Amino acid sequence: MSTSDFATAYFATGCFWGAERRFWNLSGVMSTSVGYMGGIKANPTYEEVCTGRTLHTEMVEVNFDPSLISYPRLLQEFWVMHDPTSLNQQGGDIGTQYRSSIFYTTAEQGAQAQESRSQYQSALSAAGMDEIVTEILDATGVVFYPAEEYHQRYLEKNPNGYDCHSSTGVAFPA
Repeated sequence: MSTSDFATAYFATGCFWGAERRFWNLSGVMSTSVGYMGGIKANPTYEEVCTGRTLHTEMVEVNFDPSLISYPRLLQEFWVMHDPTSLNQQGGDIGTQYRSSIFYTTAEQGAQAQESRSQYQSALSAAGMDEIVTEILDATGVVFYPAEEYHQRYLEKNPNGYDCHSSTGVAFPA
């Protein structure tokens, strides 16, 4: 199978280390990479992104085989691995670089992201939780800038490293 048979998805759930590990552990995910998207500066560094002035978010690029795992399954994982009701913050990580975002690569992904958002919002509302603040944006023309090498698969290199995720504790509806 060639890489042209894979699809790509982009998810931001706060700090990218823990999110990347959650995705790379899913059967059907062929590769992951962490980086930055949605900002105003070309080739930002981690230090620049951390200032909040570049307007990038920490992003996970997920390359997956749609015959083995569906985009809706990736979305289910996305919603429950972080708190999508928390604006520009996940746990102790605060700033626009930690915002919740989905950048879709096809119109079908965009529609599926919106539908999954509605499904998860229903579950959150039933649990008395706040509104989802996740951005759902078209990736067309938006560059994914890979992060520095030491960030790639960080928790594989540092198994006891900071996972940095909080969750609502609400399961995605069956």
